[in-house]
Amino acid sequence: MRTIDDLDVAGRRVLVRSDLNVPLENGKITDDGRIRASVPTIKALRDRGARVVVCAHLGRPKGQVKPEFSLAPVAARLGELLGADVRFASDVVGDSARATVEGLADGEVALLENLRFEPGETSKDDAERGAFADRLAALAELYVGDGFGAVHRKHASVYDVPQRLPHAAGGLIAAEVDVLKRLTEDVARPYAVVLGGSKVSDKLGVIDNLLGKADRILVGGGMVFTFLAAQGHEVGKSLLERDQLDTVRGYLRRAEESGVEIVLPVDVVAAAAFAADAEHSAVPVDAIPADRLGLDIGPESGKLFAAKLAGAATVFWNGPMGVFEMEPYSHGTRAVAQGLIDSGAFTVVGGGDSAAAVRRLGFDEGAFSHISTGGGASLEYLEGKTLPGLKALED
Repeated sequence: MRTIDDLDVAGRRVLVRSDLNVPLENGKITDDGRIRASVPTIKALRDRGARVVVCAHLGRPKGQVKPEFSLAPVAARLGELLGADVRFASDVVGDSARATVEGLADGEVALLENLRFEPGETSKDDAERGAFADRLAALAELYVGDGFGAVHRKHASVYDVPQRLPHAAGGLIAAEVDVLKRLTEDVARPYAVVLGGSKVSDKLGVIDNLLGKADRILVGGGMVFTFLAAQGHEVGKSLLERDQLDTVRGYLRRAEESGVEIVLPVDVVAAAAFAADAEHSAVPVDAIPADRLGLDIGPESGKLFAAKLAGAATVFWNGPMGVFEMEPYSHGTRAVAQGLIDSGAFTVVGGGDSAAAVRRLGFDEGAFSHISTGGGASLEYLEGKTLPGLKALED
């Protein structure tokens, strides 16, 4: 896979596919982690005299122009982080985009409007997607893929455009691939994996694959209640995927047969309602009241998980342990994050909600070996799937 060091970019228009899919509330960015992660590649190209044309998506406007999904606030924040003006095109491949790109001088940066305002970006029809890719590619002379959070999507800007232009991987994608190789090839052991989030069904492929690779799998979050129910426990009104019970029982059997340790909570925080001010208390996993729902792993589980991470050499974490956005149910996630830091292992936070939790809970991002920008992409890589965006960059 070529990198930007292999491209002669001075004086040339370089289309950079970044991941700027940040959360917005009332038009304000609430977590700029992905923008900050995109800056080094953009800055490196700008400093080498490229005319940088950044493209990205935000949310799921489904091919329609929706002002609430505009990248305008992102352009402003990107300019602040670069310490330079970022020109903003009010469309993706229309008159504004062409005029904005044509007006760039060497070392200047532009951002196109949300790629997903164009139906062709996400179309499953190869011809429609290809036609849009033609128009996008026409804006530039070179292509740099740097949006790791989107490389598992067969989208025009990720998969089709690099087939139309000389291309290379940006620094962010190169770093992500290097890290993921450390999680899949010649892994330093013991190798511990922490999985959370709401649903078992979101993690089926990765659990299946990790049962042959990890030494220890710690399970928390909403998905744990399907594991507990599979063991015969009452889980009250907690999130439960009944259609996955047999699958989970199969995982538990396979883990026992293959010597992989599955670590489940010993207590959970059970609440009367899904609310921060609801009555709640920590209860043993075999004593969850029928009228309550679990919203976090309990304090004893936090200690257990930290102890299980203490001897690891490699740790991958994807998914919070509870509803960390609500303070009463944030303690399990906090315990796991601190456990990763204290372990002294090579630690990878697998993007998405896990990365958001690290920032929201006030942890120093530098205390972790790597914080991924792509939760779904990371999981699919660990499942052993071919990621379209990486394949396109390798060709």
